[in-house]
Amino acid sequence: MKSVFPRYRAAALHLSYWSIYFSFFLYQFGQEYPRRQVVLGLLAALVLNAALAYLHYFYLLPRLLRNRRVGRYLLLFAGPYAAVVALRVVADRHLLATAVNHRYLYSTAHTWSVAIGVLFVTAFVALLYFAVHWFALEARAKALENENLTAELRYLKAQLNPHFLFNTLNNLYYLAYSRSERTPEVVATLAQMMRYMLEEANRPAVALSREIDYLSSYIQLEKLRLNHPIPITLTVAGQPAGRLVAPLIFMAFLENAFKHGVSTTTSTAWVRVHFDLVGPDCCFTVANSKLPAAAPPPGPAGAGLPNVRRRLALSYPNRHELHVEDLPDEYRICLRLTL
Repeated sequence: MKSVFPRYRAAALHLSYWSIYFSFFLYQFGQEYPRRQVVLGLLAALVLNAALAYLHYFYLLPRLLRNRRVGRYLLLFAGPYAAVVALRVVADRHLLATAVNHRYLYSTAHTWSVAIGVLFVTAFVALLYFAVHWFALEARAKALENENLTAELRYLKAQLNPHFLFNTLNNLYYLAYSRSERTPEVVATLAQMMRYMLEEANRPAVALSREIDYLSSYIQLEKLRLNHPIPITLTVAGQPAGRLVAPLIFMAFLENAFKHGVSTTTSTAWVRVHFDLVGPDCCFTVANSKLPAAAPPPGPAGAGLPNVRRRLALSYPNRHELHVEDLPDEYRICLRLTL
């Protein structure tokens, strides 16, 4: 898996540190000592510090983290560290001899100052190692999470499609059993809907107008199996053109409206579907009558609503509101999406 924290960003982080390091000490000592000698001294310090820091960064620190042998790590670090401190002290005595007090350059205080400075620089570059790898780890975790969410969305959509097919085949069974003349029309409508599901519904987003057409076809399919014409309406306020939506996100609500609110033997049932499109918001409302207690809806209870709730959480995080109203004589859902 590729890191989302590219190498050039890590290099820019390191270059920024060394630039700040050089600029800070150049400003601090350049006001007091000759600029040329200060630059030479800083370049020597920078080269020696960087040599130790990146020996530690690329070899010693990864070895320590991999093997967790602190004693061996300290032994391996001590030699290069002492060598760099010694070279720094010698370089300062030669390059800064005419600029800095001779007694200070040969004092123990200067040696300790160099030793602490080298250790500090090495430790700070080591912190950059952890920072870069932390960002890379976060990026990998995020990428893995996105892959898992994508896989879950595919799984939920795969569950939804057979659920629709089961309901439609159930409708076909009713029509074929009764030898209805509408059976060919149902098959043609079903073929059109299946084409939409195969060719377009597997995309991350589809045109809202196509999704509305799909719902309209499903309503027509349901009407064909009913023995009594009942009021079923689908209205749209606003322009769906140019809007995209997750495919089949409304389907489970419409299926439930017919499954729990409409029966072939009940002529007083009704279903109302409405889209209200204002700005970036899409407000989808489905209301249906309730079947009498003596006439339970046919077929097993499906998993449509739990699936669509999960899909909403994955596809529209913090961009959807779902309200369910269970009234004495009707059932209503209101879904608001920010597209």
